[in-house]
Amino acid sequence: QVQLVESGGGLVQPGGSLRLSCAASGSGFRINAMGWYRQAPGKEERELVATITSSGNTNYADSVKGRCTLSRDNAKNTVYLQMNSLKPEDTAVYYCNALLTFAAAHQYNYWGQGTQVTVSS
Repeated sequence: QVQLVESGGGLVQPGGSLRLSCAASGSGFRINAMGWYRQAPGKEERELVATITSSGNTNYADSVKGRCTLSRDNAKNTVYLQMNSLKPEDTAVYYCNALLTFAAAHQYNYWGQGTQVTVSS
């Protein structure tokens, strides 16, 4: 059974930093891509923050470019989102996402439970 285990959220002042981690547990899969999405208060949809593919290609939302860095540890099936210069508008629930391939090329999309990030003075 696959689980995405998230950590690192919390309360931070504007201009501060946080690092989010997400580890994919389980076996029998290959990671195609992992990353983070967020859902801001009062918004119905989740928006992309950053993703990284198995080949190491990254994609960032314009709103976080230059402030966030997504990296990965393939041996641990873990991605890390380093967020700097945080702004109040970064306040949201952050969800880890993973696209995994299993035997017979079956692909499945997984979500973590979410971790709250609050940027406030």
